[in-house]
Amino acid sequence: MTEEFSDIITMADMAQVFDVTDTFGIDRETISVELSKEDPGLVQRAEDGSLEITLPLSTPLEAWAPTLNTELDRLGYQKA
Repeated sequence: MTEEFSDIITMADMAQVFDVTDTFGIDRETISVELSKEDPGLVQRAEDGSLEITLPLSTPLEAWAPTLNTELDRLGYQKA
C-alpha cells in the first residue's frame, strides 16, 4: 500500500487537517482524529463539543480537504 493510501494517518495527514481546521480557529486540543482511515471519512461533533474526524482511506487528503471544509461549515464552524 502506498503512503498516499496508507490506512494509518501520518504527520503529513495531520498537517493537512490542521491547515483546514486552523482557518476556522478551532483549538487543536478539541480535535480528535482516528488513527486509522476508513471510507468515506467522517466529520462530527462529539457530545462534549469536541470535533471527531475520520480520514478517508481511498481518497487522497488533498481531494478530501474541501469535504472537510464543507462539513465544518455544516457543523456551524465559521472561518476566523
